[in-house]
Amino acid sequence: MRIECIAVGSELLSTGRLDTNSVWITERLGRLGLSIHRKTAIGDEPGDLRALFLEAIQRSELVICTGGLGPTFDDLTKETWAEVFGAELVEDPQVRRDILDFYAARNRVPPESNFKQALVPVGARILRNPFGTAPALYWESPQGYPGRRVILLPGVPLEMKQIWEGQIEALLAPLAQASVHTLRMVVGSVPESTLDERTRALREQHGALEWTILAGISHVELVARGADPALLEAARKGFEGELGEDLVCVGEGSIESTVLDLLQARGETLGLAESVTGGFIATRLVAVPGASQAFLGDVVTYSARAKVQLAGVPERVIQVHGTVSEATTRAMAEGIRDRLGATWGLATTGNAGPSQDAQGPAAVGTIHIALAGPAGTQTIQYSLPGFRSDIQSRAAAWAMDFLRRRLV
Repeated sequence: MRIECIAVGSELLSTGRLDTNSVWITERLGRLGLSIHRKTAIGDEPGDLRALFLEAIQRSELVICTGGLGPTFDDLTKETWAEVFGAELVEDPQVRRDILDFYAARNRVPPESNFKQALVPVGARILRNPFGTAPALYWESPQGYPGRRVILLPGVPLEMKQIWEGQIEALLAPLAQASVHTLRMVVGSVPESTLDERTRALREQHGALEWTILAGISHVELVARGADPALLEAARKGFEGELGEDLVCVGEGSIESTVLDLLQARGETLGLAESVTGGFIATRLVAVPGASQAFLGDVVTYSARAKVQLAGVPERVIQVHGTVSEATTRAMAEGIRDRLGATWGLATTGNAGPSQDAQGPAAVGTIHIALAGPAGTQTIQYSLPGFRSDIQSRAAAWAMDFLRRRLV
C-alpha cells in the first residue's frame, strides 16, 4: 500500500516550527507493518493545497493530513478536500455540542468562528476529539476515488496522538501487514557513520531483513523488519553481542527511560545541576511517567552566582578555573548530589555559542559533563558540532548516556 503524509501549515515552512507529527505517524504506521512513501510540508495557500491533494489522492491509496482544521480563516484543509471530492459541508450537531461543552468546562463562550469546525463534508466519518474542538475526519472510497482512504487530523500533537491511538489504529488494523515484525535498537553516543561501518558485516549476515539506520541529534536507531520473528531474534542476539554497552535498549524506550529504569531497579536517585543544557535533561526525564521515583530535582545554574548559591560550587574554583571547566562541573555534580541527598549527581557546563562567554572562555561546542556517584566522580569533555540548540540537545543526551553507561 502506498501511503503519504501531508503536514499543512505555513508555519512549518519557517525555521521556527518543525513537523514532528509526520515522524510520530511514521513510527506508529511501522508498528502495523505499514510504510510511508512520501512526506510533504505545505503552506495554507488554497491553490497549492488543492493541487497537492489532487496529486496525492491519485498516486497514494492512503493520504494522512495533519493541520489546517482550526477555526481561523487560513485553516482550509477540510474545505479543500471537500472541494476535491465535490462534497457539501454540513454542520454536525454533535460536533457543535462538543465545542460548546469544551468551552463550558473552561467557563468560556466560544467565538462564532469556532463553529466552522462543526462543518463536516458529506460522506466523511467524524472522529471525535477528546482534547480539542477540531474533530478528525476519515474517508473510505470517497466519491470518484474508489479504494482510496483519507485521514484528516488536528495539527496539535496531543490531540492528533489521542485520536490516532484511540480511533485511527483500529481503522487501519485491517490494512496492517500482520506478517511484518519490527526490531528496534537504540544506540547512544555513537555517530551514524561509525555505527553503519561497525554493523555492516552483521547486517549483511542478516540480509534477509530490511534494515534502516535512523539518525537523530540525541541517538541513532537501527531498525530491522521481516516476516520471520526467529530471524529478528537471531539478529537481536548478534547485535547485542556486537554493540555491548553502546546499546541503550531494544524495542520501545529511550535513553531517558532506560536511565530511569536502571536507577529504579537499583533503588537509587539522581540530582541534576545544568548550565549549558539549561534544563534539557530534566525536561526529558520528567516526560517519562514515574520519573519521580528516581529523579529528585534539577537546578539550572546558568551564572557563576547560581553555581555558587544553588550547587554549592566554591567561589575559588570558579575564580581559578572559570565557569566552563572540568573542575567547576565536577564541583557542581558533587554539590547537587550532597544538597539533594541523591545517589548520583550529574552536571553540565559548556559553550553552546554563538560566541564566547567572558566568564567561561571556551571554544563554541565545548561541553563538560561530570557524574558524582558512590565510588567517586568521573568527568568527560566533548567538542560538539552544530547550532546552539543542536549542541544543547546533544549535550543533554550524551550526559544521560554517560550516566547510563556508568549504571550498566
